[in-house]
Amino acid sequence: MTTVSSVTSAAAQNIAGTTELLADTQERFMTMLITQLKNQDPMNPMDNAQITSQVAQLSTVTGINQLNQTLLALAGQLDVSQSMQAASLIGKEILVPGADIRVGTSGDNTQVTHFGMDLLSPAAGVRVMITDVAGKVVRTMDLENVQPGVHSLEWDGKDDTGNIVPDGRYQVRVSAFDAQEAPVSVAPLTSGKVSSVATSNGGVRLDLGLAGSYLLSDVRKIM
Repeated sequence: MTTVSSVTSAAAQNIAGTTELLADTQERFMTMLITQLKNQDPMNPMDNAQITSQVAQLSTVTGINQLNQTLLALAGQLDVSQSMQAASLIGKEILVPGADIRVGTSGDNTQVTHFGMDLLSPAAGVRVMITDVAGKVVRTMDLENVQPGVHSLEWDGKDDTGNIVPDGRYQVRVSAFDAQEAPVSVAPLTSGKVSSVATSNGGVRLDLGLAGSYLLSDVRKIM
């Protein structure tokens, strides 16, 4: 489950702490300035320029603290916004960086396994190979004239001979080349259904169950 309230509370505490520090700094400065004025030598009073300089220093500190306060407020709002955005993903299937995929069957009907790829530039050809835990290729898919971007792919859980593969964990290997047969950058993507959302020091994290935990920034596609 999400922890939006904890994010809001933390932001509020940071802002309150900064405001209290600013007020304390101003009070200490005014106390120090009044003490200086009371104890100054009547024959050699403080120069107006000196007083002005000290007031200017306080204004600078105040301005910096107010800027920090504003940035903290914006950061808190951003955290809340990201948490709310992530909460809307619960129950949805997403694509994130990764090569692991899983196959599960129900009777004679194999469940379709979703995965994907992130292609950097246009490719004349793309080869997708699915391997078992021993590294043996069980299925090969060839695609032609693929445009750059994130692409969703499906596997029916069958090998190249049409037989259903055993349940378990498999991996995806993807390679691509352009019209001159030069390699094109491409990365595999794994899929998972978001079961819960939590905030951490590193940011908002999505729990995908067996697929693992990923940052919100890792999401490449919502399906």
